[in-house]
Amino acid sequence: MKLFIEQAGHGPVPLVLLHGWAMHGGVLAPLVEALADRCTLHVVDLPGHGYSRDCGLALEPSACAAAIAAATPPALWLGWSLGGLIALTAALEQPQQVRGLAMLCATPKFVRDDSWPWGSDAAMVHQLALDLETDYHATIDRFLSLEAMGSADQRAALRHLREIAFARGEPELRVLQEGIRILETRDLRAQLPSLRQPSAWIAGRRDRLVHPQAMEWSAQQAHGRYAQIEHAGHAPFFAHADEVALALQPLLDSFHE
Repeated sequence: MKLFIEQAGHGPVPLVLLHGWAMHGGVLAPLVEALADRCTLHVVDLPGHGYSRDCGLALEPSACAAAIAAATPPALWLGWSLGGLIALTAALEQPQQVRGLAMLCATPKFVRDDSWPWGSDAAMVHQLALDLETDYHATIDRFLSLEAMGSADQRAALRHLREIAFARGEPELRVLQEGIRILETRDLRAQLPSLRQPSAWIAGRRDRLVHPQAMEWSAQQAHGRYAQIEHAGHAPFFAHADEVALALQPLLDSFHE
């Protein structure tokens, strides 16, 4: 079974959208709506998630990047959260296909250590992996709560995340564990200066999972453009899709066939 990639919009700029851990492409619907006049969007369900649940491809950034690049035209790529690590991998490894990169609440390294003070707590991320084995639904719900933190209306954001999380079926335990391993181990910081494409790094100022300072540093390393959504948390496209679209406009303007 192939990856599920939904096409939407009718604008002149092709844009590939990649969702985050335990989600599916449908979660990005507010952003799709905000960009539909400017972009033709290719909205991906990552392997093991949503309508790609049975595709069989490993949730490994290089493999995902190659499969998505083979199924979409040359385009700008936007990755949210875990999707950002896959989009960044694609930009580095598939430069002919990825003409520009948008990182939405996403960084080249997720977990905190002595060299990366802005990451998420490594013990918390590892505990998520352990808890998936014993209480799958409660573990995902706990992660959704972390994603909703910092939103202007945290209860509404969490309610919306809960409503949409399993709208396309439950993600495979296998790929959830693979996703945790990617978050624990992936580190692309050293490759940022070699990024050739224009890039946009869009943070939520109230994000409790991906620190805005990490994104600002990454933008500087990649010679990209940094923007911050003032009243947003980790999922700024819910209540602030128009602001995200505005922050993307310079990148959209940079696209050439």
